[in-house]
Amino acid sequence: MILLDENTRAIVQGITGRQGSFHTKKMLEAGTKIVAGVTPGKGGKEVHGVKVYDTVKRAVEEHDANASVVFVPAPHAKDAVYEAIDAGIELIVVITEHIPIHDTMEFVNYAEELGVKIIGPNTPGIASPRVGKLGIIPMEVLKEGDIGIVSRSGTLTYEIANQIKNSGFGVSTCVGIGGDPIVGLGFREILEMFENDCETEVVVLIGEIGGSAEERAAEYIKKMKKPVIAYIAGKSAPKGKRMGHAGAIIEGEKGTAESKIKALKNVGAYIANNISDIPKILMEVKKEI
Repeated sequence: MILLDENTRAIVQGITGRQGSFHTKKMLEAGTKIVAGVTPGKGGKEVHGVKVYDTVKRAVEEHDANASVVFVPAPHAKDAVYEAIDAGIELIVVITEHIPIHDTMEFVNYAEELGVKIIGPNTPGIASPRVGKLGIIPMEVLKEGDIGIVSRSGTLTYEIANQIKNSGFGVSTCVGIGGDPIVGLGFREILEMFENDCETEVVVLIGEIGGSAEERAAEYIKKMKKPVIAYIAGKSAPKGKRMGHAGAIIEGEKGTAESKIKALKNVGAYIANNISDIPKILMEVKKEI
């Protein structure tokens, strides 16, 4: 189990909005410790029994919060992340999509300077079945186990997690790193956390076309002792056309499914050609452990 554990005490920035309110309820139902919410000008209200504050600083002072989930609209998301960092939050999950790239670059760099972990933006978040979730991952597709999932995709993650569950396996932690061209923690950082996590035995990596995140992941996989199963979405995508996420675009020979699969295969990752292959490969890998 990584990032989210029994010691996580989270706030929800943008808790009074439609998405923030809806997903706060779901996170509470999953067992997550949501200790406060923040919406400027709405301090003193309650959402699903969670007290709302005007500032992150006040919420942290009152509830000793160490994590935040951001549902703030894109034009104000950068300021919300900066506010969380300055208030001493250690882990920030940015669910918001359509944040301008330069805004993301600024708050990601600022977080790195201060040692703050950012997941996202444009992420479904994190889920650890034993303790809850930070974000929008549906808990019904997960059951507790020892498979770590790290993904650039949202809905594809849910489908693969559900297939893993239906095959009798469970998940230690599921992490969506986000589908934008610039994100906080990437595949490499999450793989390293899983490699050092005593509750994770096998890692499933779900990549897609565009960028070089999977190639950089391959460089770390080469050093890993734990087996990694990889699936790359977008094999049939034409060059120069964006498929789904803002980061999923092929430019020239870079970012193709073929180049990513080759890099991962060369370092010993098990390649799933279809998502239905993942449970079958898991069964084989588990026999060898």
